[in-house]
Amino acid sequence: MTTPEPNTHPVQAPIDGVLDLHSFRPQEVPDLIREYLHACRTRHITKIRIIHGKGKGVLRETVHAILRREPVVRGFHLANDRSSWGATLVDIYPLNVPLPPRRPPEAKAHRPRRVPGWYRLLHRIFVRH
Repeated sequence: MTTPEPNTHPVQAPIDGVLDLHSFRPQEVPDLIREYLHACRTRHITKIRIIHGKGKGVLRETVHAILRREPVVRGFHLANDRSSWGATLVDIYPLNVPLPPRRPPEAKAHRPRRVPGWYRLLHRIFVRH
């Protein structure tokens, strides 16, 4: 007896400014979010709601990491309505506004990490010179 092939048809998401990630696999999320943001921008939708759920916050952090790197994103924050931290509201640049220039990674100034005062004090007390 042969087993039927699993449903391999891609899931269609309407481009209406609301993206619910519950029906997608985690490995699909990064590409999905990028494509959805660009599709919304071409349709002149600049306010987007991404529903990631509450859970442990892993998917929320993944979504926020993607949004931080995406040049079309003007800003984002957690929703303040009844969904509270189960959704993220995203503001993207309109199509008629040029995107800000991206800085290459080497252009970031490297700052030496400042050691907290309590750590320096403990180091002075317990480390013998």
